[in-house]
Amino acid sequence: VRPRPRRTMKGLLLNLGLVLLCAVWAQADVPVQEDFQDDKVVGKWYSFGLASNSKWFQSKKQIMKMCTTVITPTADGNLEITITYPKMDRCEKRTMTYFKTEQPGVFTSKSQLSKGDLQIRMVETNYDEYALMHTVKTTASEVNTIVSLFGRSKELSQERLNKFTQFAREQG
Repeated sequence: VRPRPRRTMKGLLLNLGLVLLCAVWAQADVPVQEDFQDDKVVGKWYSFGLASNSKWFQSKKQIMKMCTTVITPTADGNLEITITYPKMDRCEKRTMTYFKTEQPGVFTSKSQLSKGDLQIRMVETNYDEYALMHTVKTTASEVNTIVSLFGRSKELSQERLNKFTQFAREQG
């Protein structure tokens, strides 16, 4: 029987540093909407696409359904995101705040479920039809990528759906 290696604070910090480095590296090549205007994304959106390398997502994606997202400005200039989705025989709501950063179109937040840190990038939008977003969720043990496609109405062109699929595949 081999003795178990001792876990030290130094080793834990090294692992955490590598996780954070991966998160920064994952965001390095992701574009952000040029001249992003947060006041134009305010309002109701429908989810059309969600892709992630998260194990949780992979196990749940077959039962996920379209949800609605309402974006409202907060008094301090951030964005409040309210997501409503069907769960069994009722609707669930989750609300979170996207905090502005120095770069327009880039926000930070905290996952209520996993307690992970989120960095959200508005990759592309024309404000009145669709929005393509890229999120990196970082927890103590892993880094996950989430790509989301939203539309203002319950229908979206095949061109937009294809763009989402291509972008999601490029993100892994």
